[in-house]
Amino acid sequence: MAAARDILAGEAANRRPSPLLGFLRSPRSGVTLIIVLLIVWEISARSGIVLSDNWPPVSTILAALGGKLIHGGDLWPALGGTLYRAVSGLVIGTAAGIFLGVTMGMISLVRRTVEPLVELLRPLPVPALIPPLVLFLGLEDRMKITLVALTAVFPVLINTLQGVIALEPTYRSVAATFGVRWFRTTLLVVMPAMLPFIMAGIRTSLGLSLIVAVVAEMIAGSAGIGYYLMSMQYASRPVDMYGALFVLAFVGYALNWIFLRIERRVLFWYTQSV
Repeated sequence: MAAARDILAGEAANRRPSPLLGFLRSPRSGVTLIIVLLIVWEISARSGIVLSDNWPPVSTILAALGGKLIHGGDLWPALGGTLYRAVSGLVIGTAAGIFLGVTMGMISLVRRTVEPLVELLRPLPVPALIPPLVLFLGLEDRMKITLVALTAVFPVLINTLQGVIALEPTYRSVAATFGVRWFRTTLLVVMPAMLPFIMAGIRTSLGLSLIVAVVAEMIAGSAGIGYYLMSMQYASRPVDMYGALFVLAFVGYALNWIFLRIERRVLFWYTQSV
């Protein structure tokens, strides 16, 4: 028995992951990679490996950002305007996507009628929509919010539709047997079942909304962080330009982190079973 225990203990020790493998599997590995890349950037700029005035050291960029954080500046109002347009368009697109997805999934006539239009509009590149929207809505926030909403609606719509289609027909049959009306069936049976699909679509649209808001400001804007980036490029101020990119990257990561926390709370019954 003692020999058998020794053999099993040796096999368990052999199965233990190495410290390196454990580190690579932990979230620290991702943070370490980012730090290493920033260090390489710093060294390449300081040592002259990259000979360009448009490649400032990371320390210079962070110092400039710290000064703007303390003393203020035009970067933070620009970021606030971009977030306002992105979130407004996301809310509108999400509401429209859920409504259309549920309606198309529950009513086959609506699905057959609307689906060709959806598949026709969905592949259109976002920059191609800016000229006609400028003609109809001008260059103000209405155009940018509409563009973000048009971008955000399709991931939510497609995921919502798939959630309705994936719903077991038995659930609807039981509701119909008990005489539950269509609205209550949708609210109490269909919506909880497709909520994981909706959250997946919203998460996709969240990143796209921020991207499209910045692109719209860069192409046809006079405010926002997209316009700020273009202004810093034209003014040959690479430190401020890269600083805005750092802020955008951090904001995008923070929004995704916040959304994941909300998703875990909303879908606690789903995430525990997966």
